[in-house]
Amino acid sequence: MRVVIAPDCFGGTLTAAQAADAIATGWRRGAPDHELILRPLADGGPGFVDVLHTAIGGVLHRTTVTGPLGAPVEAKWLMHAGVAYIETAEAAGLHLVPRERRAELCERATTRGVGELIAAARDLGAHEIAVGLGGSATTDGGSGALAALGLVALDKDDKPVEPGSLVDCVRLDGHADVGRATLIAAADVENPLLGPHGAAATFGPQKGADPAAVDRLERGLTVWADVLSARSERDKRDTPGAGAAGGLGYALLTLGAESVSGANLVSGATQLAGVIGQSRLVVTGEGSFDWQSLRGKLVTSVSGVAAAHGVPCLALAGQVAVGRKQAAAAGIEAAYSVSDHVGSVRRSMADPAGTLTELAEHVAKQWR
Repeated sequence: MRVVIAPDCFGGTLTAAQAADAIATGWRRGAPDHELILRPLADGGPGFVDVLHTAIGGVLHRTTVTGPLGAPVEAKWLMHAGVAYIETAEAAGLHLVPRERRAELCERATTRGVGELIAAARDLGAHEIAVGLGGSATTDGGSGALAALGLVALDKDDKPVEPGSLVDCVRLDGHADVGRATLIAAADVENPLLGPHGAAATFGPQKGADPAAVDRLERGLTVWADVLSARSERDKRDTPGAGAAGGLGYALLTLGAESVSGANLVSGATQLAGVIGQSRLVVTGEGSFDWQSLRGKLVTSVSGVAAAHGVPCLALAGQVAVGRKQAAAAGIEAAYSVSDHVGSVRRSMADPAGTLTELAEHVAKQWR
């Protein structure tokens, strides 16, 4: 029996490749007669570049850019056949902000480094630039990225506006130069820019924002959307994916980027459909299988491919917060929680690879 193992990363504990290896190790113990095909994946968030590099090859570049807090960071990006693949988390990732300082710094984080990576790809002659949106520390609406490309937000005194002061933005100066490249916004979520499901309200708390900070970020993004939309005559604030990466999706869409599912982009590059079509079972997974998983995340992208080929799909996750009916509606035959299996979140986090291996062995025995 051929089994495809195609997980995403497990939120800050395991890369997609590490998760795939852990699941495969456990599965071999539970079902040693199964043939396993490992396809670690990404949906635009952390691992986007590494997964694509493994799947399609190309040249990895390392560029020193402005990190989320202004200090320089080295970020890798991929060039393949004239297409550049950029990972937002490499330049503006939440992992680059110390956990104990996130509440203090959540309103200062900038996407400037992402714009610098886009400029680097432009200068190397990329005809298409795909930006993976996910895992960011930012809620600056992409203002930092646009500033790096030449479009600067100014206040009433014609001074550049900082990320946490977007509410003071009154006009824009310059223009965003991407050369002849077309832009692709590869989002891992479908959220709009503003409102109860927008960038600040939904993802701000994950980045350290308390209710007061969320309110300030929302007001700033609203002003930013008004000013940028008036300048571009293209209002994309309600477009699915505009709220990705703290509103960077909105900025790219305003520049004319095509919005695509990051999960579908990676699945296509890794030829996942062909592999699944020749298999009997698919095992995917992520750190937390919750309501966000049902809105454009990788797990449901994989289950959709499996359903199209009539192949059952299982989900293994650190935690599961989706009911059986919701999971079934998304094409997941069954979802299994590591923390439930080993008895606590604390134990599962203490040994992420080992406990995921334990769960995979247990599940494999049920599906032999």
